[in-house]
Amino acid sequence: MAAEQMADGSGNPGRTPPARPLDSTDRAILRILQTDGRASIRAVAERVHVSRANAYARINRLVEDGVIRGFSARVNHERAGEAASAYITLKIVQNSWRAVREQLQALPGATHIALVSGDFDVLLLVHTPDNQALRELVLTRIQAIPEVLSTRTLLVFEETDLGPRPDHPTELTQDAPPA
Repeated sequence: MAAEQMADGSGNPGRTPPARPLDSTDRAILRILQTDGRASIRAVAERVHVSRANAYARINRLVEDGVIRGFSARVNHERAGEAASAYITLKIVQNSWRAVREQLQALPGATHIALVSGDFDVLLLVHTPDNQALRELVLTRIQAIPEVLSTRTLLVFEETDLGPRPDHPTELTQDAPPA
């Protein structure tokens, strides 16, 4: 039994099994869902020329494999009452990434966290109601994390979402060949 668990990767719960390769149909499904996460199974199936059952199974597999991490709405933060946005760079104590990430995830307005290389260790994107709330977030919450050595705040003046767009037809209409 232990040998079977080790062979299929389930014997080590902390380890992610290797990703299955994506074919052109999977990639076409991903492009459609990135553009319209509310697309129906029927619409997806028609666009990629597969049956509804096949589209449903493929989407479920993409979710189970962790390729699709979830479905969400793209938000206009300013219209949602979050008029101040900033990228915050952090230098942190070596080997403290997991602890810092856990604390950053709990921050109000934190929308993206990345461990990066270069002059700083972490890049954090936040959206707050105004500059006063941003100031409080940085000075009282982030700088209070013991593993954070320093921060630098870069105000965002304007954002442009570069996800799949209808004005780039090759990204969206390059449907997969019939399966």
